[in-house]
Amino acid sequence: MNSLKILLIEDNPTLARQTGEFLEGHGWHVDFASNGQLGLQLALQQIYDLILLDLNLPDMDGLEVCRALRQQAPVATPILMLTARDAFADKAQGFHSGADDYLCKPFDPRELALRCSALARRRELHRNDEVTIGTLCISARRREAARNGQPLKLTTITFNILWELACAYPEPLSRSEISHRIWGDAPPDSDALKSHIYSLRRQLDKPFPRPMLKTISNIGFKLEQPGED
Repeated sequence: MNSLKILLIEDNPTLARQTGEFLEGHGWHVDFASNGQLGLQLALQQIYDLILLDLNLPDMDGLEVCRALRQQAPVATPILMLTARDAFADKAQGFHSGADDYLCKPFDPRELALRCSALARRRELHRNDEVTIGTLCISARRREAARNGQPLKLTTITFNILWELACAYPEPLSRSEISHRIWGDAPPDSDALKSHIYSLRRQLDKPFPRPMLKTISNIGFKLEQPGED
């Protein structure tokens, strides 16, 4: 299993720390939010492979967070609910709110890790193999990309960067997020990403009258169709 980027929304600091340390022991990256508002903010600002969501939160509860994510998030990230509520009605509420899985507290962290892996695999299996943005067409299976019918000559790294940006479209990806998705926990120096972005621009934008790859100041990069604001 590749390195996962996980958001853990949990208000119990001891449980959050113990769970995060266990998951990070699998080589996964874990971001933390101690309340629903912060968790929703992070989930809408970044792209995660998986969200672990406590049902009992001090501000907005997990059901509210789950519904808001399903309504507002551009990517349907798998959501695993963690809660002490084990009645069928509680589980039904969670699934009806948009959760993908449900794990009752107290739980064996080994089971949590297995469920994380299963949800991540399921997401990859259902992930669209082809993405089209205006005249840009990308096939992950064939590892080919073309704009206006003109094939783009991309290296492995520049193709991977383009694919991640296309999957995130129309949202931007931060430099650190691109780096993590391409190189995992062992990224090269910052100049390497800069060099690959430059190479991608030469293929994606230079032969055409209007660019698609946009730099977002103090954030990162995004794709946009020519003519978009």
